[in-house]
Amino acid sequence: MKFGIKILLALLVALGAAGGEKDPPLLKSPASLSDNLHLGVPCIPDVIIDRDGFAIGYSNRHRQALWVCYYLTAEQLKQTPVKRAGRFRADPLVKFRPVHPSEYERTGFDRGHLAPAADMAYSSATMEHSFFMSNISPQLPGCNRGIWKRIESQVRLWAKREQRLCIVTGPVFGDGSRTMGDTDITVPESFYKVLLDVTPPLKMIAFLVPNRASRRPISSFAVTVDEVESNTGLDFFRNLEDELEAELEHRFAPDEWGGFQESGKRSR
Repeated sequence: MKFGIKILLALLVALGAAGGEKDPPLLKSPASLSDNLHLGVPCIPDVIIDRDGFAIGYSNRHRQALWVCYYLTAEQLKQTPVKRAGRFRADPLVKFRPVHPSEYERTGFDRGHLAPAADMAYSSATMEHSFFMSNISPQLPGCNRGIWKRIESQVRLWAKREQRLCIVTGPVFGDGSRTMGDTDITVPESFYKVLLDVTPPLKMIAFLVPNRASRRPISSFAVTVDEVESNTGLDFFRNLEDELEAELEHRFAPDEWGGFQESGKRSR
């Protein structure tokens, strides 16, 4: 059951009832270490699509993902990247009014990847899946091609150093969120990216990035996971032991990650 819509599975995982290997001490419940969702889902969306490369929690109302969750490893990043997919496509697993690439035309917005194509370049299948429109949110070009791209590159550097990261990323909607052009696709006010280093010692860090251009350093967008939860109403990594989850989500220690790579220079 690697492909498909798995709402029941996600609900079981979210409640800590999914079966699998003997649970590590850091988990509240048994879970498979190879499952994108084994640390819990941030919320129960309309549709959950779990593929080999990443899992998506999709919103019919906003017509995009609320969250995308996946693991990124140093081993994956060492592999020769496959050719970048050149065509966006409607996701065949989204049955309710799936988004088509043409809906973004002449809107002034980029088709912004949530799970980056560069993170999925270790296989042709994962690369292709990253171009399904379910993995896309409206991003202003200055954000998508600027600060968001820089943060994605930073995350890959950390994945190479830390060996294995669990990454959750998605849009942040506000009371003033508008729709894109003549569509009913909601334009996010900002985007979040939450990281958990699952190789000891465990640590977390997060980013909140406004959906606009910025020349500010990457470090200025770093926040606690608690802050992202407060802005989104989501609950990340809920299958961690409660005390451990609370400690890691409250802690803000960028130096533990070895600093930030800013324009070829490392900053702390």
